Amino acid sequence: MRETIRTIREGAGARLTAANDRQALDAWRVEYLGTSGQLRRLMDGLKSLPREEKPAAGKELNELKGFLEELFSTAEARIISAATSSSVDLTEPGTPLRQGRRHILTRTIDEVIDVFARMGFELEDGPEVEDEWHNFDALNIPASHPARDPGDNFFLASSDGIRRLLRTQTSTVQIRAMESRTPPLKVVAVGRVYRPDTHDATHYSMFHQIEGLCIDRDLSLTDLKSALIGFARAYFGVDAEVRMRPSYFPFTEPSAEVDMKMLIRGEPQWVELGGCGMVDPNVLKAVGIDAEVWSGYAFGLGIERIAMRRYGIPDIRWLFENDARFLRQF
Repeated sequence: MRETIRTIREGAGARLTAANDRQALDAWRVEYLGTSGQLRRLMDGLKSLPREEKPAAGKELNELKGFLEELFSTAEARIISAATSSSVDLTEPGTPLRQGRRHILTRTIDEVIDVFARMGFELEDGPEVEDEWHNFDALNIPASHPARDPGDNFFLASSDGIRRLLRTQTSTVQIRAMESRTPPLKVVAVGRVYRPDTHDATHYSMFHQIEGLCIDRDLSLTDLKSALIGFARAYFGVDAEVRMRPSYFPFTEPSAEVDMKMLIRGEPQWVELGGCGMVDPNVLKAVGIDAEVWSGYAFGLGIERIAMRRYGIPDIRWLFENDARFLRQF
């Protein structure tokens, strides 16, 4: 057996030196280290040796196994290195990487928050999964109101008896801010909201809002309009104009739609961006704020509308399709 081991050592090394590709290397491995290879046949032959010879023979076979495995590893590294170096021309110029950028909605959100922060508003946040009290009751939306219809909301299954839904407006954060803080307060909240709308150029089932709330003594519509004009001129330019059209929202009284005049394809046009109004006294009472002492104003603006109007984007769906050809334009 010792003579056989010596012959295998010499022959294996010589054959592996001549192996210059993966196919030859695999053939060598099968012949020497495979389940039916030469090493396995020698190990199976241990059973026929006299008992006193088995320890020495077993030791030599283990040394042979280690020798063959080391040979194989060295040859494998040599072949891989040769294949890699021959397939890459290190002198050839590389492919330039495109510069990354934030999504247009992310940039718009950051820019809008920055404007309101400079106006003294603090940033608030709240959960996207809400209960009915925060989403409807505390906002003075009665049980009979059409906005609570199951077909107009994403209600979720509940095991504790509390009806929950994906929030339909960021006004829920107003309630949470007034619950946790004492007046005066001046906050904005940005986040996703959800409504089961059919997707088209101007509607999507998930979109973003920025909600503003100010609670203080003796506030009026003049303060509200001043805040909106301040935002419009800081974000859209010093010539930006704001108008408020009478409207109705359960949580504000009086209420108004917010329009801003901006250039669209070179022409000045009025564009609706959201709603606003003076906080309804019932909303203040719901969170334990004395409506005889404190008053407030609130507004909600659509982030997608702001981005679409500022950058001339005609279809809201483009903002969520993640088409790199579209996103690279901004």
